[in-house]
Amino acid sequence: MSNDAINDFSVALNNLLTTVGTLAQQQVELLNIGIKTAGQLVEPLVKTSSDLIGNLCNSCCQIIQNITSTFSPKK
Repeated sequence: MSNDAINDFSVALNNLLTTVGTLAQQQVELLNIGIKTAGQLVEPLVKTSSDLIGNLCNSCCQIIQNITSTFSPKK
């Protein structure tokens, strides 16, 4: 009788540990997918922002060049 109880307890404990391990693995996979998705979302935003800043700087440089050419003496 006591062997059956010990075996039942062993099986129940093994099942519990297997379930906990599976849940932990799924949480890690979910976190990994979340990080990967966040990276894929941020990448186009960073590229667009850098392009926008570059275009803004070029526009400002063109404006400054036009202003300085207006005030410079003609030969």
